[in-house]
Amino acid sequence: MTTAQGTRVLGEPVDAPTADIDDLWEQLIHVERRVRSAVAVRRAADPHPDDPYRGQYLTPEAAERIVESRDAFAPVPAYGSGPSPQSPPGSRIRRLAEDFGLVPLDVDLLLVAMAPDIDHRFERLYGYLNDDLTRRRPTIGLALDLCGLPAASTGRFRFSPSAPLVAGGLLEVLETERPLLSRVLRVPDRITAHLLGDDEIDGRLRGLVRAVGPGAEPDTGPEVARVAAALGTGSGLVHLLDRGGDPGRLAVEALLAAGRRPLVVDIAALAALPEPAEAVRTLAAEARLSGGGVVLGPLEALAPERPERARLLGGLCAAVAGAPLAAYGKKNWDPLWTGESPVPIQVLSPGPGGVARTWRRALAEAAAAVGVSAGSPSADEELIEATASYRLDSEQVRKASVVASRLAVLAERSVDVHDLRTAVRAQNGAGLERLARRIEPAVGWDDLVLPAATRRELSELALRARHREQVLGQWRMRPGGGRGRGIIALFAGESGTGKTMSAEVVASELGMELYVVDLSTVVDKYIGETEKNLERIFVEASDVNGILLFDEADAIFGKRSQVKDAHDRHANVESAYLLQRMESFDGIAVLTTNLRGNLDEAFTRRLDVIAEFPMPDAQQRLALWDRCLGAAVPREAGLDLEFCARRFELAGGSIRACAVTAAYLAAESGRPLGMEQIVSAVLQEYRKLGRLVRESEFGSWLDRAQGPRDSF
Repeated sequence: MTTAQGTRVLGEPVDAPTADIDDLWEQLIHVERRVRSAVAVRRAADPHPDDPYRGQYLTPEAAERIVESRDAFAPVPAYGSGPSPQSPPGSRIRRLAEDFGLVPLDVDLLLVAMAPDIDHRFERLYGYLNDDLTRRRPTIGLALDLCGLPAASTGRFRFSPSAPLVAGGLLEVLETERPLLSRVLRVPDRITAHLLGDDEIDGRLRGLVRAVGPGAEPDTGPEVARVAAALGTGSGLVHLLDRGGDPGRLAVEALLAAGRRPLVVDIAALAALPEPAEAVRTLAAEARLSGGGVVLGPLEALAPERPERARLLGGLCAAVAGAPLAAYGKKNWDPLWTGESPVPIQVLSPGPGGVARTWRRALAEAAAAVGVSAGSPSADEELIEATASYRLDSEQVRKASVVASRLAVLAERSVDVHDLRTAVRAQNGAGLERLARRIEPAVGWDDLVLPAATRRELSELALRARHREQVLGQWRMRPGGGRGRGIIALFAGESGTGKTMSAEVVASELGMELYVVDLSTVVDKYIGETEKNLERIFVEASDVNGILLFDEADAIFGKRSQVKDAHDRHANVESAYLLQRMESFDGIAVLTTNLRGNLDEAFTRRLDVIAEFPMPDAQQRLALWDRCLGAAVPREAGLDLEFCARRFELAGGSIRACAVTAAYLAAESGRPLGMEQIVSAVLQEYRKLGRLVRESEFGSWLDRAQGPRDSF
């Protein structure tokens, strides 16, 4: 072994704290002296000290010496090298002992177990002292012997599962099937690395825990200071109740403000482990080693209402007791989950200004990381304005900013609104897509042909989505009663008048995706299943930046009726559930119906926007004919779209169908599209709709269109 001034066993890391390593060497020198003394005693009592096969067999003579030994149970005297040197205040060994509640004997036992990981010579020496060359780590019996304690002393209880060394994850007792004194001791690599000056997170937590360093602009607002103060009191357990804010970011900032290293747990990955108890112990040890705090959430991903998950949460809180733990979620804390109750703190929306600051910081960091040029101040403000309707936490904002910056790099330009919206849509989970059909908007305001009043209602729906955080959050215009921040709109009108397309246009305006609920996945013949299916849809939609579309909503949002039998009662329960659930919804939902009178009147009060979609007039029908045919379809010079708009009273959907049918007829004939194909398509649409074909509507085109149509 070496001295603190001499050549060390291992090369000192360049960035390691020299004082801490010097202290560790001094402690190991004391262990080395004890081992030397133990080896000398063993050789003096060994009749064949140079036997090359020693430790691989037991001779009869050796067995007889063991049996005849009279002092087998006599107290073992302490070695004459003196007491262990005291570590200086503030050293890593001293802090380790204080943080884990270790007594001096625990420190000695830990150093004995750690020695082979620092100097390989201890491996061979321990093999000799174990009388087994294959056992190169100390056993419990050898560790007690080297510390001057008899095997039957109370020192053996320092290796029990509840003892600080083992319970704190500092020492592992292996080969538990062996007798206690023969069990091997091992110090985890993370503990050894920590005492040598390494602050990297434990490799066993890779994929489960992310360590966060100080941000470029750490938040020091009053909310952060309040949470930091709560984390420093009592058990350090705090529950951040999400009420439209960003509790994950707040927890990280509060720990940084308190001088703690945030350890952000991937709660879903932890719950998915087959045996999470070992990971929990490792996490607890890491929090104590690094002087960190744990960020746990969202708790909904853990599903603590399940008994086994509640036990996991309770075990985690108990394991990290003494270190700050900030849990967050949208549901209140159940006192039965843990023995200690947390300090509850509500996290409200930061308002448009706070959201804008988060986006600016994330975009700047992402741009610097991927090497994309920063845009002009006006372009930056345009990006921030485009994010007003999104609801993302800080981690999602960071990921979206990185994706947007990478898209900009591919296009060799700065980040634009399209990149940002594409990146935000990439953050939407796939859970809702399993319950609804996702549509990426491909239409805009110019594709709509609607009355001015209907357009105003659609514009109001978009502006409500953009400014709801300011109005409902910052200005506190949300009423009580547990109502959410959702926006519910009703599009009422006959089939084909543009209701679904309008929802797609609003989604495009907001940079969101449209999710069309498939009623076949919702309605169930079994009592109560329809409500469960709807609940899953509402829960998934609350966490998605998209618009939820209930097409033909009167099928599930129908009127309540007088109860005459059990079916009526359960149908009313379904409608009552929807009335309550819509009020607590936090997303954007659009209901469409052909028969507004079939909806329960109680839904009207809960609607934020009602847009009427009337049948188009002649001028609107002309615009629809022109847009549905498009510019790519070749047209005859005599094509009279004004005649079609004036004579055929069709909805936009029917005009679209007629245009497509006429295009097929023109493609078959090999000629430009003319009136004969148009009128033939209209005749087909009339038959589909069950409408009468009147000569007064078709005029002279009726006879010319019927011939080609019959032969088609």
